[in-house]
Amino acid sequence: MKKINSVRFFSAIGALSLLAIFLYPATTSAAGPTIRPGTTTGFAVLAGTTVTNTGPTTISGSAGGDVGLFPGSSFTGSTTVTMSGVPHLADAVANTAQTDLVTAFNDISAPTATIRATPELASQIVTPGTYATTAGTFANSGNLVLDAQGDASAVFIFQAASTLITSAGSNMTLANGAQACNVYWKVGSSATLGTNSTFIGKIMALTSITAESGASIQGQLLARTGAVNLNANVISNTSCVTPTPTPTPVVTPTPTPTPTPVVTPTPTPTPTPVVTPTPTPKPVGTVTGGKLPKTSSPWYNLLALGAGLILLGSAGFSLRKVLR
Repeated sequence: MKKINSVRFFSAIGALSLLAIFLYPATTSAAGPTIRPGTTTGFAVLAGTTVTNTGPTTISGSAGGDVGLFPGSSFTGSTTVTMSGVPHLADAVANTAQTDLVTAFNDISAPTATIRATPELASQIVTPGTYATTAGTFANSGNLVLDAQGDASAVFIFQAASTLITSAGSNMTLANGAQACNVYWKVGSSATLGTNSTFIGKIMALTSITAESGASIQGQLLARTGAVNLNANVISNTSCVTPTPTPTPVVTPTPTPTPTPVVTPTPTPTPTPVVTPTPTPKPVGTVTGGKLPKTSSPWYNLLALGAGLILLGSAGFSLRKVLR
């Protein structure tokens, strides 16, 4: 039987253990809370017993503007409601939505919350997370800011064991990429939104929801077992928008300009002066005694003349001999 090298064996075990330690957090890291809204997404209003309305109410939204009711069937004041969706009263669609609401309600109840000492949210800037209070309630009497800190997918969950109440004229605003579709309010009994208040998020109440006169809601009013009461409200059920990343601008480098060559002007040559040769003066003949002065006839003319005279003399001599 081959003997095992104990040093190499334990070294290998140690290396595998370290690898497991490094890989384990990467494969089991916790994700954000799982929320399964199901078919509730398309409903701006969903109730269990009745839906009542007073005055002109407008219901719309990119996610859906339906009004649902199950198992109840009474929708009073519906003639003064303008909706972009359709009513589902005691039908199978509303029944499925109520079943899905139970699932979503339990999902937002599950995450461990940061416990706030006071239920009052006025003048607070809240960052993403899950929150509850020792009193089991939430209230807003002023301005609440929901700050996503640049993360458009950031989720806010408020867990109220009993009630949610906002005061007349109170306000909620979104900041730094926060979206109403990612704000959830779990209410253990009932919610009341004050007159002319502004509210953001999806209310999932176990019992009932009341929106008083002029209250504006960017989100959903979903009641499991009780009623939803409306009064001249504006409800906008908006869907989440995936932000388009800003493209990195392509910086075209500025070309280095080619330097203009310095042209040295060619100097204009100094013209060479034309030198007119001075004619050599003809020597003036010097007349000396005993010599004939030069005449205009050249010397060869004189030579020819002499030769002619000799010939003439010879001819004359020959002629005389003949005549004798």
